[in-house]
Amino acid sequence: MLRRLLILAVLVTACGGDAMTENTGIPDLPATTGPEFAAHMATIDRPAVVNVWASWCIPCRSEAPLLDRAFRTHGADIEFIGVAVADNQPDAKAFRSEFGLGFDHFFDHDRSMPSLFGGIGTPITFFFGPGGELISTHNGVMDDRTLALNIDELLRLEP
Repeated sequence: MLRRLLILAVLVTACGGDAMTENTGIPDLPATTGPEFAAHMATIDRPAVVNVWASWCIPCRSEAPLLDRAFRTHGADIEFIGVAVADNQPDAKAFRSEFGLGFDHFFDHDRSMPSLFGGIGTPITFFFGPGGELISTHNGVMDDRTLALNIDELLRLEP
């Protein structure tokens, strides 16, 4: 039994401890509430894709690379924002680090932001026009085609 514990200790140490250790240099995601987020969206002068996610959400994990590719392609024309909900800071930072998500993220522990905009479940993706006008909502996992069609609609909006 002692040998198994020693082997386990060596493996944990060799793997860098827990997931939180590797994120000590990553700043916490800024906290937000529904009203604060709505006020932030009102200041944005271009369309926005807002993805609501959680580190424990399996479909969110499949969406993350898709959203990052879209950000890299359309980030000059469309604001991309992530909102971690019902999560904790260490796991949210680990998720963001794991997927290399280069766009801004907020932290909404109480899920007040998606509740304000009428989203259900996790993941949710909101599509906003300039100035924070909600254009459409996609509840559930996003696929390439759905994201591309919604981005095309946003690009047609006049600023």
